[in-house]
Formats: sequence, structure tokens, C-alpha cells
Amino acid sequence: MDYKLELVMLPVSDPDRAKEFYVEKAGFILETDNTPTDTMRVIQATPRGSSCSIVFGTGMLDPSAGPVIGTHLVVEDIVAARDELVGRGVDVSEVRHIGEGEWVSGPHPERLDYNSFADFSDPDGNTWVLQERKVLRPR
Repeated sequence: MDYKLELVMLPVSDPDRAKEFYVEKAGFILETDNTPTDTMRVIQATPRGSSCSIVFGTGMLDPSAGPVIGTHLVVEDIVAARDELVGRGVDVSEVRHIGEGEWVSGPHPERLDYNSFADFSDPDGNTWVLQERKVLRPR
């Protein structure tokens, strides 16, 4: 039995601000922005190349529940991905890797899969981790 993660719900305090961040700054593809009831708004966006989307809005989650921490976005080139996000106005940490048991600045020297990281947060404190894997493939 395959189990495919297709949607992650994010608590946000301002759906319009979150939409601007994810679509305009982070470059996610807007899938829908609709209001199925007078108390619910559903905004769904997908990172380019991903089969998993995020959803946020009103009437779904209590934004005071706290942020979602450490959702990973796997990329083939972490330096290029970071540069693209920074160029779009996202505040992204420096790329780092673990060397001899501690964090070291820069990508892994051999660019080994799952060994280079960078982080960013949305305006509500939901955090994202960029992680490098050289060959992205469906699982």
C-alpha cells in the first residue's frame, strides 16, 4: 500500500499576507483561493515540481495553535534554490552542513544527498528547511 502525502495544513493569522508570501515571494503555484462558506476561505498552493500542496485560510485551523515546524523542501541544487528565494525577497539562512559533529557554513563539500540545509519562515513562523538531494525522483 502506497501512502502519498498530498496536503499540509498551515495555521496563518492573515490569509492574504500568507498568500502573498507563498505565491509572490516563495514562488508556489496558486491552485485555488475560494470561499465555500461565509466562514471558510481555502487557499491552496503547491511548490513548483511537488505533488504535495499546502492549504491555509480561515475556518479550518486555529492560528493560535502554533506554527508548523521544519517542513522540508527537497531541492537538487541548494545554492541555486537559496539564491532564487533570496532574489524573490525571502529571508533564507546561509547554507550549512554537518562536519565532524557540528554545523559548518556552506554546502557539504562532496554535495552528498541529505547533507546540506538552509531555513526560512513565513510571516506566521511556519518554518521550512531546504535540503539537497542531487537526483529528485518519484518514490
